[in-house]
Amino acid sequence: MSSGKSSAPKLTSPLVLRDHTLLTEDDLHLFNEGTHQRLYEKLGAHLVDHDGQRGAQFGVWAPNAERVCVMGDFNQWNRDGNALRHRGESGIWEGFVPDLKPGTVYKYSVLSRENGYQVDKADPFAFHSETPPKSASVVANLDYLWGDQDWMGERQKHNHLESPMSVYEVHLGSWMRVPKEGGRPLTYREMAPKLTEYVRKMGFTHVELMPVMEHPFYGSWGYQITGFFSPTSRYGSPQDFMYLIDTLHQHGIGVILDWVPSHFPDDEHGLSYFDGTYLYEHADVRQRIHPDWKSCIFNFGRNEVRSFLLSSAIFWLDRYHADGLRVDAVASMLYLDYSRKEGEWIPNPHGGRENLDAVDFLRTFNEAVYKSFPDTQTIAEESTAWPMVSRPTYLGGLGFGLKWDMGWMHDTLAYMAHDPIHRKYQHNDLTFRMLYAFTENFTLPLSHDEVVHGKGSLLGKMPGDDWQKFANLRLLYGNMYGQPGKKLLFMGCEFGQGREWNHEESLDWDLLRHPPHAGVQKWVEALNHTYSNEPALYESDLHAEGFEWIDGGDAEQSVISFLRKGRTNQDTILIVLNFTPVPRTRYRVGVPQGGRWREILNSDAKEYGGSGWGNFGGVEATPAPAHGRRYSLSLSLPPLSALFFKKETPES
Repeated sequence: MSSGKSSAPKLTSPLVLRDHTLLTEDDLHLFNEGTHQRLYEKLGAHLVDHDGQRGAQFGVWAPNAERVCVMGDFNQWNRDGNALRHRGESGIWEGFVPDLKPGTVYKYSVLSRENGYQVDKADPFAFHSETPPKSASVVANLDYLWGDQDWMGERQKHNHLESPMSVYEVHLGSWMRVPKEGGRPLTYREMAPKLTEYVRKMGFTHVELMPVMEHPFYGSWGYQITGFFSPTSRYGSPQDFMYLIDTLHQHGIGVILDWVPSHFPDDEHGLSYFDGTYLYEHADVRQRIHPDWKSCIFNFGRNEVRSFLLSSAIFWLDRYHADGLRVDAVASMLYLDYSRKEGEWIPNPHGGRENLDAVDFLRTFNEAVYKSFPDTQTIAEESTAWPMVSRPTYLGGLGFGLKWDMGWMHDTLAYMAHDPIHRKYQHNDLTFRMLYAFTENFTLPLSHDEVVHGKGSLLGKMPGDDWQKFANLRLLYGNMYGQPGKKLLFMGCEFGQGREWNHEESLDWDLLRHPPHAGVQKWVEALNHTYSNEPALYESDLHAEGFEWIDGGDAEQSVISFLRKGRTNQDTILIVLNFTPVPRTRYRVGVPQGGRWREILNSDAKEYGGSGWGNFGGVEATPAPAHGRRYSLSLSLPPLSALFFKKETPES
């Protein structure tokens, strides 16, 4: 990651128009060239002063339109009301409408010259939208007096790849609701203090918000976006959303936004068939429709579409101070045959299955983000073995800062689902990751995808009786926090929610009245704080020198042990994991140094819901060779447990 700082935007002031346009010839050139990164400053609806008159300047791309008009309450929704003028071959239509104010509702009436097709469209660049099921755009400004200057000035150290990153994934509509008001979701402003206080207490360093961009279907969780520049109005205004991010920042918490450049829904008011032609999407159905989601796929080879998407990405980092973008469904962008059968896809010019336009776009996107905002991160949800996803573009990589380790997630959950008596036969699922762990900059994700669509909760995936289920869950989290890589945990999993996630309901916060759930929550809190306070657990998260096996081959007893190492000899953590319910005494583990090794975490402690087995706070290393080392520890391994030890120094 590059180092540097990006300053917070100041309050915007009205623009003075002299020629009824915000677009310069350079803007038009960059837009048509596919390199414009700040179209949100030019297109859409902007409140401006023109010749002493206050109003809104509109701009929209519709190159195949015969006529484009703005309509709304201000002209009785007259489709032929306020006509826009076109800017030559650029395909852009623009115009000024006087006397419009924030809150004005509008759409574009687009008449196609191709086939007489006429349709009413929401503004692709709208800053605000009506609350679904309504679908019009809303004139809005983005004025906001930010209070997060301290965070923005030093966030490079928080978002750096050598800093701790423990991410709490949140769906805004179902994290917490208001039972006395029909179970409605919290607003952005209501959520700000509650989420901030909770995340700080739990020790997460970042929050990742599932897509907040406007989406017509709530059940899509935000992944079917129509408003690529508009935070959903379900929870408030643009300024309300800024307040949420501002509050988190002022309390030292980073904010990552899910961003979906892979596809968009075919709702009539959205981007699809925008001007009577397939403008944002491909014309050929073999490239146009995503077979899994029945949505439209962006035409990444079209220059103006690239400018649109690049501008959307930069917009959230610029105007909303986002600290990173997690890019959804990258694999679906990279492969032309993704989820398609033979004959249902078109090869690239070289006969291959790689989507060369998408590859080029993703590289351009990452270069643009890190050039303008070097203190942020881009994160790829990429589920295949595409090489060098998180390596620089100048080396041939895609240029992402991080990549989700979907292989670790699948292997680990499959392993944990086995009855412990059979785990020794699946030991490779537990250890295989270390063969590739440093080929990418990985985040270890236990995300919303693992607790929906009949998959049950993480707690429900664990085998055994109730006690063993909770012990296994604590062990799963201990393994994740011990492993090299950044961490991500979906909301509700931190206290062991018993049922799978339902986006229509609040999390089951009342479960915290029960000691096993409260114990899991305390365990995750302890893991987070230990992770952030121990350099050995994060400094070399992404480098091989930060990890060393003690013994990864004890399949018979289903025990693994390894070291996590920081930059100094004092920063060394020993982690021992027992994946069976069998308590083991006098279990010998080789260590690099003599002296006392303090037990800093034990998932079987009573405060976490365990049985209370342990090592009385620490163990003295003796000169008894083991695992190729001169010194070793004789440990008591509690059942289904994760143990963390740190070598004591004279100062400690």
